[in-house]
Amino acid sequence: MGEQQRYYRENEEYADFLEGWDASFYAKYADTLCPDKPSGKALDVGCGVGQVVQRLIAADHEAHGVEVSGPNIEKAKRISDRCQLYDGRTLPYDDASFDSVGALNVLEHVEEPEAFLDDLVRVVKPGGKVVVSSPNFFRALGLRDYHPRMRGLGNKWRNWQRVRAKRRQMATDPGSVRFDRMEPIRRELFQPDDDAIVATNAVEIKFFLEQNGCDVLRVECTDRYVAKPIDALLNLGPWRYLMFNAFVVAQRKS
Repeated sequence: MGEQQRYYRENEEYADFLEGWDASFYAKYADTLCPDKPSGKALDVGCGVGQVVQRLIAADHEAHGVEVSGPNIEKAKRISDRCQLYDGRTLPYDDASFDSVGALNVLEHVEEPEAFLDDLVRVVKPGGKVVVSSPNFFRALGLRDYHPRMRGLGNKWRNWQRVRAKRRQMATDPGSVRFDRMEPIRRELFQPDDDAIVATNAVEIKFFLEQNGCDVLRVECTDRYVAKPIDALLNLGPWRYLMFNAFVVAQRKS
């Protein structure tokens, strides 16, 4: 078990924090995760205390959830007994078990993100949907930059250069591509994603899903519902890879 899994496994304060999430934080992800067919089977990886599972059940789907945190699962099981603890490495399901699989703000915390995405694709059925939503640590545009890696003109310039370098690497040496790793930030007053260890970004999430046999259907920088004209403008062009978040929707090839 890695350091991140050990940190979350018995963290009761974090479970209490998740329980206070406003529905607007996860609504877009949960609605996108809903299988396309009626009464479909969906899996939320890193299900927290079960709010997404609850929303999927309300939409008449068979919802499952897995978590590395005991306190989280204790709360999630009050919503559904299909929520279970797992080791954070290998999903406890057979291949092609689900109509849709997703992970919301999980990828940036796992120690082997490339293998994690591979496992998401493994358990979804051919033709099924994969939804991955994480912060964009390669932000080069935008405001409200809550993480030090996103903040300031110097970091934004370096992030822009990193995106360009990643694209060149994907074109010339795709087998060597790996997410950049980061050291967690340790300070007394915790800030969002201080504990992130992976520099997640839409460019690489899209790349690895395609490498694992998916067609990428949507790449967006908005992980929450916003007014449709604003959403369309933000996600219209290539700048969506340089802003806000990485919200990627893919379909496993048949």
